[in-house]
Amino acid sequence: MNLKQAIILILKGMAMGIANVIPGVSGGTIALLTGIFERLINAIKSFNLSALKLLFKGKFAELVKHIDLFFLIWVFLGVGIAIISIANLFKYLFENYPVYIWSFFFGLVLVSVYFVGKEVKKYNFSSIISLIIGTAIAVAISLLSPASENSSMWYLIICGIIAACSMILPGLSGSFVLILLGNYQLVMIDAVSSLDLSILFPIVIGAGIGIMGFSYILSWLFKKYKDQTISALTGFVLGSVMILWPWKNSITQTFGDKTKLVGYEWLLPEMNLEFFISIIIIFAGILSVWMIEKYAAKSKNKITN
Repeated sequence: MNLKQAIILILKGMAMGIANVIPGVSGGTIALLTGIFERLINAIKSFNLSALKLLFKGKFAELVKHIDLFFLIWVFLGVGIAIISIANLFKYLFENYPVYIWSFFFGLVLVSVYFVGKEVKKYNFSSIISLIIGTAIAVAISLLSPASENSSMWYLIICGIIAACSMILPGLSGSFVLILLGNYQLVMIDAVSSLDLSILFPIVIGAGIGIMGFSYILSWLFKKYKDQTISALTGFVLGSVMILWPWKNSITQTFGDKTKLVGYEWLLPEMNLEFFISIIIIFAGILSVWMIEKYAAKSKNKITN
């Protein structure tokens, strides 16, 4: 792997990391759009007994190849850089320009429905049913009321497991799952921006468990039922668009000294300057995905040829 390929993987990882910080946006969707999703799942899945045998036998060169080590290093380096560097920026943007940042990601995810959906080779009865089920699940998740914040170690591990699974699943946002579990502010904003290891360490443990286990399931589904799986993922992406609607008010409830997000009130936009700027930003999000897809297709053609 040369330097150019490594930089491209780091940038793709950064795009995944940025997406994972945003409630409603899936890092798995970005992985799917940039053409690294299946490779990522297979690389994570390769941490198995065969890998352990190679390690104990000292066959390090074979081990590196077996687990696609350098691919994983560059991708997760990009994810880490993005999450750490972007947390404070997004905290500022969500507090001061919420409509604009929601608009960008609304456009990004909206057009993703098309690009993910076109990967289905043939839409038949089972694929359409999978699409409907995926959409229904994502909409249902969007309508759930979040739990209360909980910083206990075991709960954080559980959060890490569930959020990691959703982070690699296109259309299902790990950050939004953390909102539902009540720990988004605690983990993605407070702990990440301050590098609070007492919070991050159990999350990382849970994430490792979740990713390793879930990668086997996804890899098997892609091999046996690829069209149905991608159809369901397209439904996840479509259903997640709802939570990204830029014009909404947060519905909160106060319990003692804690304020809890319990849902959203979706609104129709007013025809003012903010609306027209938001429309431009939505198209910027759409253009961003279109350019990523065009570049990914171009790179794939070069490799094929």
